[in-house]
Amino acid sequence: MSIKAPEELNKCSTIELEQILDQLFEPCRTLTNFLIPKIQNHQSFSSYNEVLEYCRNNLMSLLNNYKECNDEIEKSELHKTLCKIVSAHPRLGVPKDKISSLSKDSQNEQKSLTEGDPNGELAQKLKLLNDKYEEAFPGLIFVVFVNGRSRDQIMKIMNERILNSTWINEVSIAFNEMVDIAFDRARKVNAKL
Repeated sequence: MSIKAPEELNKCSTIELEQILDQLFEPCRTLTNFLIPKIQNHQSFSSYNEVLEYCRNNLMSLLNNYKECNDEIEKSELHKTLCKIVSAHPRLGVPKDKISSLSKDSQNEQKSLTEGDPNGELAQKLKLLNDKYEEAFPGLIFVVFVNGRSRDQIMKIMNERILNSTWINEVSIAFNEMVDIAFDRARKVNAKL
């Protein structure tokens, strides 16, 4: 699958940009509604590296707005926005019978987490860790760039983050991981980096 040249992005329609962002990130209207106007109003991009770093910077600005906000109603809306963007990612270790509901990219990225577990014991451990994570960080889904790492490696990272992180730090980590995943997806469609 090909992707539009980065120089053309600010001239794309909203629908075209939605499709591109859905290809690079997980489909999420909250994310696309946030990023599309910014991309359309940007002068021009020379590479997807520039596009994705621009997205990262805007996501971090959104998080900073949340941290600095003193108005309760506005802060509540920002909180909902952050949760919707982060929770657009699927849980890690989706059961095999539900994996077909994921995007093709997510299916491929989660292969190392679903293979080699005939009794489902590791999948059950991962499910429990997901539950603990979501209890520790309400409204969020654990996001990590799997990048071929084993289920054991991912579970260790997950455990460390449950024990040592904060809600705001997890949003920051999730945004960075999402952009790293998007870079990987851009490489796979031969986007100009």
